[in-house]
Amino acid sequence: MTTDANARMDDSLIALRRILRATELYARDLAHAVGLTPAQLRVLQIVDERDSVTPKALATQMGVSQATVSALVDKLVAQALVERVPSSQDRRQTNVTVTQNGRLRLENAPDALQQRYVRAFLDLADWEQAQLVATLERVADMLDARKLDASPVLTTGEIQSGKKPV
Repeated sequence: MTTDANARMDDSLIALRRILRATELYARDLAHAVGLTPAQLRVLQIVDERDSVTPKALATQMGVSQATVSALVDKLVAQALVERVPSSQDRRQTNVTVTQNGRLRLENAPDALQQRYVRAFLDLADWEQAQLVATLERVADMLDARKLDASPVLTTGEIQSGKKPV
């Protein structure tokens, strides 16, 4: 391997580590500021945006399993940030709604890392967006990570664990 290739390899690993470190720091700041994980915050945001949503719709929007959403909702219910209510249209169905405490928590939450990313991504030209997506998908392939359960939430570790990164 040439010196240039070694330098590029090191640069790529440093960039990956910076991305991982940014997600770790954000998760720690979020936990300290409002006591939520990034995944819990995203569930709370979606529920607030939609007023009332089924766990299945949450799972679909987040790109994770219903079991993952159920664990996240359980944690939010335990903190009285959301509640499960019977559907007015189908009593067999349960909807998730945000509580007043949940709305207050959202108001105090720092700007989500993925929201910063989305704003910067949308500012890119179409060709830059396409190139970035292709490159990130290639990195996921290189790490054998393409088929992992993942949602558009920038966090480290298991999305359903609720554990704060160290």
